[in-house]
Amino acid sequence: MLPAVTIGDAPRIPLRARHHIATQDETPVDVIRDVVVFVAGRALTSATAGNIEPDAAAVQAAMACIAATGVDYVKAGLFPPQWEQGGRDYAAVFAGLRPPGGARRIAVMFADLAPPPELVDAVADAGFDGVMVDTALKTGHSLPDVAGTEWLAAFVERARARKLLCGLAGSLRVAHIESLARLNPDYLGFRGALCSGQARAQGLDADAVRHVRDTLGALSCAAA
Repeated sequence: MLPAVTIGDAPRIPLRARHHIATQDETPVDVIRDVVVFVAGRALTSATAGNIEPDAAAVQAAMACIAATGVDYVKAGLFPPQWEQGGRDYAAVFAGLRPPGGARRIAVMFADLAPPPELVDAVADAGFDGVMVDTALKTGHSLPDVAGTEWLAAFVERARARKLLCGLAGSLRVAHIESLARLNPDYLGFRGALCSGQARAQGLDADAVRHVRDTLGALSCAAA
């Protein structure tokens, strides 16, 4: 799938494992490793280890498994509805996590699950390298549909104040780029917008990838 798109068209290449914490048997580590080898440092790569759950040991194992593939970033999701609301609950799990060798860590918040703002602080206090906001429910609603500009601006500002890499994603389309870029995130994340027929379950469309790249143009954030 990747050879159809020039590596230079996509400065960041994200790979997804599963919706929940993945074990070595469940995670397509061979596929992730093959992509990392193919990219050969020509673009940054990331992969999702699953969601951060109360079992810190399972989270640590999943993140270490993904980090061992050689990706630049390991991502893990934060789902407040699984526990009580608030960053304090996550802090207890974060305390049991150690940086996986060789990869930087990014926590993923979900705007449509009403994450408390203090989660950004919990992520920073835990020593993560970045935080991004996405949508959990892929029902056709994009990030700007479920989170207002004021909320997103506050998220970016808080992340930057804590010196975290900051990203925005969630069923984003080309039409969203200009307004979201004004918020000054480090990157915007795309999936469906890069696929054939704008359908996230389809393969990459080289023309769609280049269209997103060209639309970003001279804007200060990268595409992922």
